[in-house]
Amino acid sequence: MRVRFFFVFLQIVFLYIIYCIYMNITTTLSQAVAEALKNLYGIDADAKSIVLQDTRKEFKGDYTLVVFPYVKQARKSPEAVANEIGEAVKNALPLVEGFNVIKGFLNFEVADSYWTNFVAEKAADTTFGIAKANPDEAPVVVEYSSPNTNKPLHLGHIRNNLLGWSVSQLLAANGANVKKVNLVNDRGIHICKSMLAWLRYGNGETPESTGMKGDHLVGKYYVEFDKHYKEEVMQLMKSGVEEEQAKKDAPLMVEAQSMLKRWEEGDKEVRALWEKMNGWVYAGFDETYNRLGVGFDKVYYESNTYLLGKELVQKGLDMGVLFRKEDGSVWCDLTGDGLDQKLLLRKDGTSVYMTQDLGTALLRHKDFGAERLIYVVGNEQDYHFKVLKLILGKLGFAWADKVYHLSYGMVELPNGKMKSREGTVVDADDLIDEMEKTAEEMSREHGKNDELSPEEQKHLYHILALGALKYFILKVDPTKNMLFNPAESIDFNGNTGPFIQYTHARIRSIVRKAGDFNISTYQHINLGEKEREVVKALHALPETVAAAAAAYSPAMVANYAYDLAKAFNSFYQDTPILREENAQLKHFRVQLCAMVANALKNTMNILGIEVPERM
Repeated sequence: MRVRFFFVFLQIVFLYIIYCIYMNITTTLSQAVAEALKNLYGIDADAKSIVLQDTRKEFKGDYTLVVFPYVKQARKSPEAVANEIGEAVKNALPLVEGFNVIKGFLNFEVADSYWTNFVAEKAADTTFGIAKANPDEAPVVVEYSSPNTNKPLHLGHIRNNLLGWSVSQLLAANGANVKKVNLVNDRGIHICKSMLAWLRYGNGETPESTGMKGDHLVGKYYVEFDKHYKEEVMQLMKSGVEEEQAKKDAPLMVEAQSMLKRWEEGDKEVRALWEKMNGWVYAGFDETYNRLGVGFDKVYYESNTYLLGKELVQKGLDMGVLFRKEDGSVWCDLTGDGLDQKLLLRKDGTSVYMTQDLGTALLRHKDFGAERLIYVVGNEQDYHFKVLKLILGKLGFAWADKVYHLSYGMVELPNGKMKSREGTVVDADDLIDEMEKTAEEMSREHGKNDELSPEEQKHLYHILALGALKYFILKVDPTKNMLFNPAESIDFNGNTGPFIQYTHARIRSIVRKAGDFNISTYQHINLGEKEREVVKALHALPETVAAAAAAYSPAMVANYAYDLAKAFNSFYQDTPILREENAQLKHFRVQLCAMVANALKNTMNILGIEVPERM
């Protein structure tokens, strides 16, 4: 009885070891390489430090080890070292069925059984590679959008919102408890400019009387202010005033500054106008957010946080961290930190952006006890966030190190940069409208909507338009500037959202036609080259999602989805699926298709992109 139990125990241990090998092939390979280095050459190498790369497509193999770092200690040629390590690993791991050496590159060939068992194990897991958010963890707070209430959202805001939303999804897909927040810049000189221009030139216009969205109407008067302000500056310069002084002395600017001071003093008339015009803008913003498919767990308003910032400034003065100049303005001296002096309060006592950001950071930390505070803000604000962290630290907040600026590049147009004051922006609403129109035209041209009802067609055009827009923006590394080209973004055949969306719909059609099956283990299946590439791409999903989260880069997920879709289409063109006569092989390929569809759906969901079931 004891002998029988012992053999059963050994079987369980053996199966567990095999399971671990199947589920962690790269880890297992790295450990085997480390053992080989120790046994062959006496080299102590941590398995975690051993880097395995995907074997280049022109060579046979699955994973490649570069042996050059070990050649000197081994005192042998690169080819000899590679062959000896390869032989040792092959003997140690049954799942390594072979290897080949190209100079100092050792290419391991993994047995088909590993890949087929991987599919059998994971095919039923519709969320493979995606972790569930843990609500018990200290939250990661991601701030994005942060619009000003003096203009509508434009293309630059779109990149910010899509990046913030997607990074939040990406972190959650790695188990983080994410809180998405928005800080609305609803006060300041820029807001007063729109208010003053509306008073001067608006003739009582409202969204209702004009049929304009509220944010568009307010933005119209921000542009109007700039036009009249420039005229006043020119007149002063013609009278002999220097340009810099003319910009300060222009009557409109003087009045706008006075309006801001009255606002901070609580003037009832100014506050009433401010509330009315901001109300118009909020309604417009919400409509645009809904169209983009983004949202927030909490919205902060600068008008509610700047006073807390002022209290911190006073605390800094009391601590001797900040100082007041003769004109009454308050500054922080950062010259010892390699920067300069930073203004925190103007001489008239009004606050600046840094003032409210100090207050908001403290409030947000109190609200969430956050593990990280991530600010999704363009790279033109790199200096601002260096200063924010430094001042928070000088004020004694130990959590200042948790502040992280996710700095991203600007979106540019073929004809240059956008300027809100001059009205030379790509409006977010107009862009979505144009994208939906183009999606409809392209869909009709390619016959993608023939079997859909009018309601289904309308929904399809919307998700294709948003898929094109979001993917085109998110596939670019956040740190890089990008050139937006709407025509390129909606191509059904390129590196685009619609290409991936169409691939998903095609796969779902295959799976529907295949019907039900329950073969879950596969024996003696020989994988074709393109079939193998698809399985390997799926195998890399968890690692890709984890690496993308560590880099705060949705671009890594976007390009993974494209590579997977491209590999699937190559496999689909080359390999019979529903026409395959071998039942086991047919079912394996259908399961593989279903896995690809799930992977595309989940990765595109991280990007905020919906994938259609039919096209």
